[in-house]
Amino acid sequence: MKSKSTKYTVCKAILTVALLAGWCIPASAQLDPLGAQYFNNQYLGNPALAGYGQGLKINAGYRQQWSKIPGSPELQNVTLDYGFNKVGLGLNILNDKTGLQRQSRVVGTYAYHLPINETNQLHFGVSVGFMNQRVDQNELYGDRDDILVGRYNDRKTYVDGDFGAAFTSRGLNIQAALPNLKNLFTNDRIRVADVATFYTAASYKFSISEGGDGIGLEPKVAYRGVKGFDNIWDAGAQMTLANEQVMLMALYHSTESATFGIGMDYKRKYLISGMYTTQTSPLTGYSNGNFEINVRMSIGK
Repeated sequence: MKSKSTKYTVCKAILTVALLAGWCIPASAQLDPLGAQYFNNQYLGNPALAGYGQGLKINAGYRQQWSKIPGSPELQNVTLDYGFNKVGLGLNILNDKTGLQRQSRVVGTYAYHLPINETNQLHFGVSVGFMNQRVDQNELYGDRDDILVGRYNDRKTYVDGDFGAAFTSRGLNIQAALPNLKNLFTNDRIRVADVATFYTAASYKFSISEGGDGIGLEPKVAYRGVKGFDNIWDAGAQMTLANEQVMLMALYHSTESATFGIGMDYKRKYLISGMYTTQTSPLTGYSNGNFEINVRMSIGK
């Protein structure tokens, strides 16, 4: 019969390995964030763009590994943003499940869109809300009453937020954001790695042809930071057809992965898109990348 100390050591080892696995896998998720943030739902990456374009936009996204294995990442996200006059309001809800780790984040957003002249605008936005992280004891193999699990799950939900700014002028879009402000301004080490630290991007939308068969092209370059990793750059473009109702997207990431997507925005009100991101180079032999689907409804645009 095993002694209590031996049993405790075994449970501690199991939990440590489980948490490390959980931290490593979501790190991959942060290395390749939701593809919708680059073109079709930029509010995901920058609170300054909440409500940009007027009207109400309701977005929902889901992502998981193409070849699902036990404990593989699974992410759900819902955003609502509404623009009126010079103000944008938003709500961003995230649920991330990886291994034994569960992460929930809910933030509300206020954005202000300041016209400089007829074509130029400055945008500022701030998000404030709550983050909760825990271990799912129902999925834990071992002693569910282990003291380490209790200590991890006893941590209180904490306040978190984001700040962003952007400049737009006709087809030009330049932006910068500081996500996860708690990790920026405090020394609390809620997570070992995988925390997004900054996001910058620049794009320009060209009109190749006008009318009902109009074709557009928007090249984009982004540069972002993830805690515990080298800074990452992304480069690619989105092409729109049939007056922006059909979209084709491709991006290359310096993590040696790539994202490809196709979508339809029927009457520019009802959008559905699918994306596939190849796995980052260190994990190529372990999974076949991630599949993502996004839907959006625009009201009063």
